Amino acid sequence: MLLYSWEETAWMALAAIAVDWIVGDPRWPTHPVIWIGRLISRLERRLRRKEASGAVSPRRVRLSGVALTVLTVGAAFSIMLGIVLMCRWVHPWLGYAANIWFISTTFAVKGLKDAAMQVYRPLAEGNMPDARKYVGYIVGRDTTRLEEPEIVRATVETVAENTVDAFVSPLVFALLGGAPLAMLYRAANTLDSMVGYKNDKYLHFGWASARLDDVLNYIPARLTGWMIVIVSLFGRGLSAARAVKSVRTFAALHPSPNSGIPESAVAGAIGIELGGLNRYGDVVSDRARMGWPLREKTRGDIVLATRICYGVSYVAAGGLLCAMFAMHG
Repeated sequence: MLLYSWEETAWMALAAIAVDWIVGDPRWPTHPVIWIGRLISRLERRLRRKEASGAVSPRRVRLSGVALTVLTVGAAFSIMLGIVLMCRWVHPWLGYAANIWFISTTFAVKGLKDAAMQVYRPLAEGNMPDARKYVGYIVGRDTTRLEEPEIVRATVETVAENTVDAFVSPLVFALLGGAPLAMLYRAANTLDSMVGYKNDKYLHFGWASARLDDVLNYIPARLTGWMIVIVSLFGRGLSAARAVKSVRTFAALHPSPNSGIPESAVAGAIGIELGGLNRYGDVVSDRARMGWPLREKTRGDIVLATRICYGVSYVAAGGLLCAMFAMHG
């Protein structure tokens, strides 16, 4: 369902990008993703009650996970559609404002930068305990024993991967269907981050959520790869040719069908190696290496990664402006 013309949707998406650049993640009222997370937690408890009382077949658990996925994305889309329609009924400009605001809450370019710089600052001050603490806020691995190169790696990987999840993907869906479809994507991505794990607890229950996230991110991840290459053409200290070669060489080695593209592109552009050993409690995981270790990783690479993320948002905004001017001939 297309609520607005493509031109209207495009300028609202542009305005939403600007809001995210300036405001970032809103502290009040409560961020929509927090409400989505609360809904997922509540639905999970209800759908998994039978597992606590006895053995349940993997097929039954998987069907419960499918129900969680459908209910969550359906609720996110329907509620957002209702809000936008109600606001538009009150006044057309209120409808525009609601779309712009809620689309902006699905972006997190400024939030990514703020989280990354929260790691960078203690590194610059030589405060390793705080650097380990803050990087632990943005990654799931054990960070208590990481030294600077591994802290940098974890931060750069997070910024690279989330350039897709926190900007390009929601922008693509916003352009296709405004705030309702962008919020549907954000719900699917939140599901993946909460239940899309391949461990004993979520292997079957989180299957549908993980697969949906893979499907929704498939095209945006590849668009992001090319936008990182464009940014690298103009960024100081970056190599576009190396970014292209890195994607071709390493992206398919990543366990995710999508995450390897932005991670390998950023690694190649900067000239460092990402991937390696990650510790999750007592479990050690060996992630595929991305890029080439042309030099040791330093805290300055965190700054370069955030510049690439912002650069991707500039490329997207510029592309939208050019498309809109072209339509007016």
